[in-house]
Amino acid sequence: MEYMWFWIVAFLFVGYFVLDGFDFGVGMSLPFLGRDDVSRRQVINTIGPVWDLNETWVIVAGACLFASFPEWYATLFSGFYLPLLLILLALILRGVSFEYRHQRDSLRWKAGFDRMIVIGSVVPALLWGVAFGNIVQGVALDERHVYVGGFFSLLNPYALLTGLTTLLLFFLHGALFVALKTDGEVQAGARRLARLAAGPTVLAAAGVVVWTIVMAAGREAPLLGLTVGVGAVAAVALIAAVLLSLRGLDGRAFAAGAVTVAAAVVMLFSALFPYVMPSTIDDAFSLTIENASSTPYTLTIMSWTALIALPLVLAYQAWTYWVFRKRVTRRSIEAAPAHA
Repeated sequence: MEYMWFWIVAFLFVGYFVLDGFDFGVGMSLPFLGRDDVSRRQVINTIGPVWDLNETWVIVAGACLFASFPEWYATLFSGFYLPLLLILLALILRGVSFEYRHQRDSLRWKAGFDRMIVIGSVVPALLWGVAFGNIVQGVALDERHVYVGGFFSLLNPYALLTGLTTLLLFFLHGALFVALKTDGEVQAGARRLARLAAGPTVLAAAGVVVWTIVMAAGREAPLLGLTVGVGAVAAVALIAAVLLSLRGLDGRAFAAGAVTVAAAVVMLFSALFPYVMPSTIDDAFSLTIENASSTPYTLTIMSWTALIALPLVLAYQAWTYWVFRKRVTRRSIEAAPAHA
């Protein structure tokens, strides 16, 4: 049952990075697409009805991680305390900015909160990749499963490349979403932005895919075949997203981008399996799925809860996206009150 919950946690992080990933990308695209207040409102309103719903995925993922793998949760949140705190503060900053930017008509007021939206999008997009890069690569855990490295030990080449890749991938994902959800000048700008981001994103992603496969092969990962397969899917989907965007097929381009993000997360989890946090000091000190999991009784209760609750959550989220499926047009923004 603990192996099933490892993949449930992976599924929750897939959902989080696919959904909140384009939120981050939309926030990062704001300085490039928001030439005036109307266009900035148009960009922000593409995620206005859904950003907070998307963000709840990380809360559910964290809660499930705490309940199903308490040892993993304790080691992760104590060892990675500073980067995870920075992510939390950035998410708070971004959420507050969405709610407060329209409270005054002052352009200076709005510009300040727009900058905080950008910062609150860049920081998590980068640091989530750094965190997962370290989890997959392994960190300095002692015999008590306590992280004994420092903050700067987390800023190693593989983790930084993974962070750069998530930053670029979410940026591209967000540009594709804006192109799908808007019209006119903002849509044209989003398509140009996607083309500009395509090259660096493909190069960085290729580096992470190859490095991850080599690392998994070096530790003789039992799911190496899956790692190679989903890595290839991620690469093909990323190229397809770029080509579809060039042809103006925004819906298909965004769907391919979502597949890219999902496959990339599955690749990282398959390369990690059967560990949850490998130790670079001694393999005997590593946290595995078995020694980090909760009791079978706890996992049984969680399984029944998930069986009931998860379909309801998915249905509600699908209904929300269906309700807000229409494009956010410039005309609708101009006709709406300034605080909308």
